Amino acid sequence: MEKGQLVEFRLQGGERRLAVLDRPEGKKDWIALDHRGHPHKIRPQQVEYQVQGGPYSTTEISGFIKAAENNQDNSALEIAWEIVAEEGKGIAPVDLAMLLFSETSPLYCYIAHSILIEDRIYFKRKGDLYEARPANQVEEIKHQLEVEKLKQAEKEEFVSKLQQALAKEKVEWSEGDRSRLETLERYVLQPEQVNRAAHEILTIAGKPPTPEAAHDLIVEVGWWSGRENLYLSRSSYPNHFSKKAIILAQSYLATPPVDPAESERLDLSTLKVYTIDDESTKEIDDGLSIEYLPGGKLKVWVHIADPTRLVLPDDELDLEARRRSTSLYLPTGMIPMFPPELATGPMSLVQGRLCPALSFGVVLDELGAISQYEIHPSLIKPTYRLTYEDVDEMLHLGIEAEPEISSLAQLSKLRHRWRKSQGAIDISMPEAVIKVSQDDQIKIELLESSTARRLVAEMMILAGETAGKYCQAHHLAVPFRGQPQPELPPEEELINLPAGPVRSCAIRRCMPRSEISINPTRHASLGLATYTQVTSPIRRYTDLLVHFQLKAHLRGIPLPFSSEKMQEVLFGVTLASQEAVSVERQTNRYWGLEYLRRHPDDIWQVLVLRWLREDENLGLILLEELGLELPHRFERNVSLGDRLTMQVSRSDPQRDEIRFRELV
Repeated sequence: MEKGQLVEFRLQGGERRLAVLDRPEGKKDWIALDHRGHPHKIRPQQVEYQVQGGPYSTTEISGFIKAAENNQDNSALEIAWEIVAEEGKGIAPVDLAMLLFSETSPLYCYIAHSILIEDRIYFKRKGDLYEARPANQVEEIKHQLEVEKLKQAEKEEFVSKLQQALAKEKVEWSEGDRSRLETLERYVLQPEQVNRAAHEILTIAGKPPTPEAAHDLIVEVGWWSGRENLYLSRSSYPNHFSKKAIILAQSYLATPPVDPAESERLDLSTLKVYTIDDESTKEIDDGLSIEYLPGGKLKVWVHIADPTRLVLPDDELDLEARRRSTSLYLPTGMIPMFPPELATGPMSLVQGRLCPALSFGVVLDELGAISQYEIHPSLIKPTYRLTYEDVDEMLHLGIEAEPEISSLAQLSKLRHRWRKSQGAIDISMPEAVIKVSQDDQIKIELLESSTARRLVAEMMILAGETAGKYCQAHHLAVPFRGQPQPELPPEEELINLPAGPVRSCAIRRCMPRSEISINPTRHASLGLATYTQVTSPIRRYTDLLVHFQLKAHLRGIPLPFSSEKMQEVLFGVTLASQEAVSVERQTNRYWGLEYLRRHPDDIWQVLVLRWLREDENLGLILLEELGLELPHRFERNVSLGDRLTMQVSRSDPQRDEIRFRELV
């Protein structure tokens, strides 16, 4: 290395730089000056190429670089590679200069060096020479570079579309765009995981690298509508029905399968059948009848839809329902357990149609206990599709043309008194129903306790007790429901609490979770020695299991589920059901907080329900108009049952945070 020599080295970031050696620095290092006259301390091993000739001055560097750029032509490199590969020898820049340009001046030797050092396809460096790569390796590298080129083009196209979408222009997203947007989705749904790809997209969009910013971005560009249920997406609850389940459902709609129990069904089509539900209910799975017996006795019939006519154990519809465990009832709409065309069509008890059912006929004694019962696969023809409001009005007006409604109401009261005598525990708390329309309007309604709702509830409990008695008597492995006896507060303590929600809340807090077992146990809050849910086989998988077992036993054929198999199925279904309940609860809370966020100026009457941590003044309040129970930290001393006036100071549904301020 000598003063005035033109050398090439790399800067810290890898950029190639030409400079002229100016003076030694220590024993081996040199100070080199680039085209701007900036000094660089370099060692001999950093030098990648020495330009022949010289001595050079810094004023010549820019012209040399420009001449090299103007004369560089890579088009013949592949031909040179073929020649070198055939000879099987390494090549130096001077040799390539002769091959490509037929001259070996310092300029063209440097151009050849630049071509070789920038080449990623044909040659690889080995010492001072460059070896030709094998043909198969060249093809593989070409393929990889082409893929990289396409990826870069896709990325640039995505960035362009992203900017268009942010400018509120209409965009058609491609499959490549979809994968990038799904990267943002994953970041929103799994914020605890490192997601560099999402961070890069957010940086491009000028957003901070946070899950909240990712959520806002995919809503802003129209990928999400803003109604996406993050709790549902994070859960294992299937968002879509499997292709096999859809195909099977469509085939059943086109050609219903032969009903194996058809010849054994009891014809109850002459009975007047009432189906009673909310107006919005689409899956009609229960109906009620009264049969007048000789001697003035009444037999109540509870008819339950029979989806097992269309579903076989372990077929695609059964497995799909098992994975879901239940229909989900969310403010934004219902997600059914079965494909909706089946659930609301041939599976439901449709007014005026002849429908297969599983019917429970029960005669009560004078106290309300079950005196006689029978269970049959049946055929019924629903007469009236009524709402709870319809039934309440009929009872209020005393419609003489429908005496069955009055009889059902009287029997439900008798049943309730009997269950109370058996230790049943009533807990009456306000229940809110939150509904979100397609244009994101939120409506919150309180479910009023009414005679009609109590009537239906008692009849469903009656059917569950009847099914439980039958399954217990015949040793059938079904999901029995039980609940341990609670340890309630002493009577004097309860009396000191204000009657209504505060007292009910104190009792509710003491209630143990209900349990599922294939062995019958007492259900404390219902006051029943044996009980199984059987009235919602379209909406609840455990009810479907009871139907499978009951129908098989009634027909005298082997049970589809052994005790061991039932235990195994119940384990998975219970976990799935718990997750579904959690999704429903979290989703309702989200939309409840969103409703409050949209009404910052509204004033709410709240009731102090119970303490969460009394030493920290943290309690649970009830917004009485909305039926929402939310936490609040009080700034002063209050007592349970106090009624306060409050306003929302902050509500953040995304963060699940709510703050109130008390108004004096």
